[in-house]
Amino acid sequence: MSDHPLKRLLRKVTGRDAEATAIRESLEEVIEESERESPALSAQERVMLGNLLKFGELTLRDIMVPRAEIVAVDEDIGLADLLKQFREAQHSRLPVYRETLDDPTGLIHVKDVLGLLEAEPGGAYCLSPHARIAGLRRPILFAPPSMRALDLLLKMQATHTHLALVIDEYGGTDGLVSIEDIIEEIVGDIADEHDEDAATLKADGNGYIADARMDLDDFRTQTGHDLLIEAGEEDIGRDVDSLGGLVVSLLGRVPLRGEIVAHPDGTEFQVLEADPRRVRKLRVTLPKSRATE
Repeated sequence: MSDHPLKRLLRKVTGRDAEATAIRESLEEVIEESERESPALSAQERVMLGNLLKFGELTLRDIMVPRAEIVAVDEDIGLADLLKQFREAQHSRLPVYRETLDDPTGLIHVKDVLGLLEAEPGGAYCLSPHARIAGLRRPILFAPPSMRALDLLLKMQATHTHLALVIDEYGGTDGLVSIEDIIEEIVGDIADEHDEDAATLKADGNGYIADARMDLDDFRTQTGHDLLIEAGEEDIGRDVDSLGGLVVSLLGRVPLRGEIVAHPDGTEFQVLEADPRRVRKLRVTLPKSRATE
C-alpha cells in the first residue's frame, strides 16, 4: 500500500538529499518573503513552518529527556507504591526496569493500573489482593541517540507506542523520548492540566527568580524593566515572547544549567534549570542603575 501524501511530503521536506535541501530552501524563502511583505502567514504559522524545516535534522540526542530526569519504576514495585509514583510523576506512562534503569523491561500505562481497582459496597474502590503488575507491562521502543526524531515518530505511529528509551553504544539507558516531545519540536510547548497556569516571578535581592516561560510583557509590567531590544535590523526581541526565548536568542543556542547570559542593557540571566530542549528557571539580575532605583 502506498504512503499517505502527507507522509511523502514530510519525507521530502525533512530528507537529507539534494531534492529535500532545495525544497527547504524554497520554503524558507517563501516564509521570509511572507514575513517581510505581507501578513499572509501569522507569526505562529511561520514559527511552525520554520520548526518543520529544521525537524529533519533533529536527532534524539537533541530532544531526549536526560537519564537523570527519567521517572521509572522497578518491576518488583507494589501496586500501592506504583499508584503513588503515577500520582507524583503526573505521567500516564512509566518505564519499568529490572534492578537498574540499564535493564529496562517495558512500560506501564496508568489506565491498565486503574483497571485493577475493584468496586466495594458504598462506591469505594480498592486494589484487588490478587492483582499483579507483571501482566501490565507493555513493550517499549529502544533507539540510539543518533536516530532522527522523524524516524522515531514514524516508528511510534506504526507500533502505536508513545514512549522510547534512548540506548547508548554500551546498551545503557541514556535518555527518554515521548511522542509529545517530538510533536513539541514542531508546534511548541504543549501545556496540559497538570502544568502551572502562570509563570512565576519572585524577588531575589537585586533581581528575581523567574519561570523561563514568563512573558516579556508580564515581566515589564511586574518589574518596570523592559527587556525588548530594538537595534535597527537586529531586533532580538522581535520573534521572542518569553524570558527563556530571549535568553536562547541572545546566546544563539539553548544554554546549559549554570551558564550566565548577558543582556545588552546590563541585565544578567543565570540559568538555574534547563534541559537539552529548553530553559526552565532563571535568576534575573537587573543592572545596578535599575536595581537601586
